[in-house]
Amino acid sequence: MSRLIAVIQAIGFATYKEWAAFRSHMAASLLVGPVLFLVQVFIWQAMYNGKETINGFTYSQMLAYFGVVTLIHYISFDFADWNLQMLVRSGKFVTFALRPLPHWLFALAQKLGHRSLALWIEVLPVMALFIFVFGVNLKPAAPGWAILSIMLSFLMNFFINYCVGLTAFWLVRAEGVRRVFLLLKDVSAGVFLPLSFFPDMLQKILFFLPFQFITYLPTRVYIGDYELAGIHLSLGQAVLLQAVAVAAAAAITIALYNAALRRFTGVGI
Repeated sequence: MSRLIAVIQAIGFATYKEWAAFRSHMAASLLVGPVLFLVQVFIWQAMYNGKETINGFTYSQMLAYFGVVTLIHYISFDFADWNLQMLVRSGKFVTFALRPLPHWLFALAQKLGHRSLALWIEVLPVMALFIFVFGVNLKPAAPGWAILSIMLSFLMNFFINYCVGLTAFWLVRAEGVRRVFLLLKDVSAGVFLPLSFFPDMLQKILFFLPFQFITYLPTRVYIGDYELAGIHLSLGQAVLLQAVAVAAAAAITIALYNAALRRFTGVGI
């Protein structure tokens, strides 16, 4: 176990150094989050004109919601699906199939290194911008639960994206599937609108889908109040539910990965 941890740390550190050499590429994404947040500010200023609350959210709570959503996006950002599909399509995945370390664990170690760099290049600058320029209250209601929930969000986003990438073993060119899925994932995760704003029947469906555990649930835990489909959970209950969902996603990912290895034929070699 200690050797495995050392290998993961080495891969993560190598990825950190690799991306640090091209940190200007990552820094360019600093414009995206604040610009999208500014659009949300304009929209909700108009929506709250003459209103104290909308669907239980005050204006300040709504800004905090989208501020936290943006930060979670930077922390949990993942491209394992695109990278895996590229490796399968080009045939380069064969080099990973021969290694003792499963590729999904290698990809997770890479993400740890990549997002560690993002903490000081993307997350901290954007957080400072939201607090000091936009005046958003980003103080978590319960820091311990908030940090744990964001860590689980990090893992859930990886496992879901990696499962999407695994479709390349059956479809080879799965870019169209990937793009459609990512759009549906963001909608169902509460990126564009809090899930509690959807119709009751749709909320019940969204509650049982894994996507809320990427964005909506950790954002509500950060704010300090979880509710969806009429179900109210304490912060501890919400994080426990998220942890169970992440464990299930990990089990499904490993099962699909093993099935994909049996199908791999080295397309592109």
